[in-house]
Amino acid sequence: MDNAAKLIFKNKLREFCDGLIRQRIDAAKTMMGNAQQAANSEEKSSAGDKYETSRAMGHLEKDMHARQLAEHLKELASFQAVNCNLLYEKVTAGSFIDTGIISFFIAAGLGKQNFENKSIYFLSPLSPLAKSLMDKKENDEFVFNKETLTIRALF
Repeated sequence: MDNAAKLIFKNKLREFCDGLIRQRIDAAKTMMGNAQQAANSEEKSSAGDKYETSRAMGHLEKDMHARQLAEHLKELASFQAVNCNLLYEKVTAGSFIDTGIISFFIAAGLGKQNFENKSIYFLSPLSPLAKSLMDKKENDEFVFNKETLTIRALF
């Protein structure tokens, strides 16, 4: 893969990450709205405790989705600060790492995702694994899931 292809690939990964994070933001907003609507539509009944409990549960659910939304927005802001328009010789935020067995993209903590028929682990630059990979170069080794892996490609 030449340098232009590497940059195109990394920008496709960036767009994929951006889309996933925005989907999570939209889902959290929808769930917050649904929880609020459910709490508001709970009708007063002769069993007052049931009414109050249902409303409280609805508000707790809304608060949970609000926390998730805040985390997703924070993740989006951190992700947008990552520069994917450079080719790196050492692992840093914005790096793509291929071991021949497993691939990693250090930009956002989205877990294992299928991208272009390949499984890639999307790591937050603040994750323990990403931190342990920082400053490694091609041909350096590291341990992942009790297996020693060698960085075959890094850009």
